[in-house]
Amino acid sequence: MSDAGKAKLGILISAGPDRPSFHQGVRFAEAALGRGHDVYLYCLDDAVAGVRDAGLQGLKAQGLKLYACAYGAHQRHLPVDDSAAYAGLTVVSDLVAGTDRFVSFN
Repeated sequence: MSDAGKAKLGILISAGPDRPSFHQGVRFAEAALGRGHDVYLYCLDDAVAGVRDAGLQGLKAQGLKLYACAYGAHQRHLPVDDSAAYAGLTVVSDLVAGTDRFVSFN
C-alpha cells in the first residue's frame, strides 16, 4: 500500500459534512499527512456528500488516498466521478487489515 517505513493510517468518516465529526476527521487526516504518514480515508453513509469538500480535495492533491461508498452515493443521487475512488465495503475491510491504525469519525 505504501513506501516502506511510512506509517499507514486508515480513517472512516460516516458523519455528513454538516457535522463537526466530518471536519474533525478531515483535520486528523491533514495532521497525519503533515507527519509523513500514508493516509487512506473512506467516506461512508452521509459523509459521501462531503467528498467534494475543498479541504478533502486539497488533501487528496497532497497524497490522501480518498475512497467513497459507491452505494451511498447512488442512494443519495450523487455523481460517481474522479473526486474519489468509489468502491464497496470490501475496501474498508482491506483498509482495516492493511493499515497500522484505523479510526472512525461518526
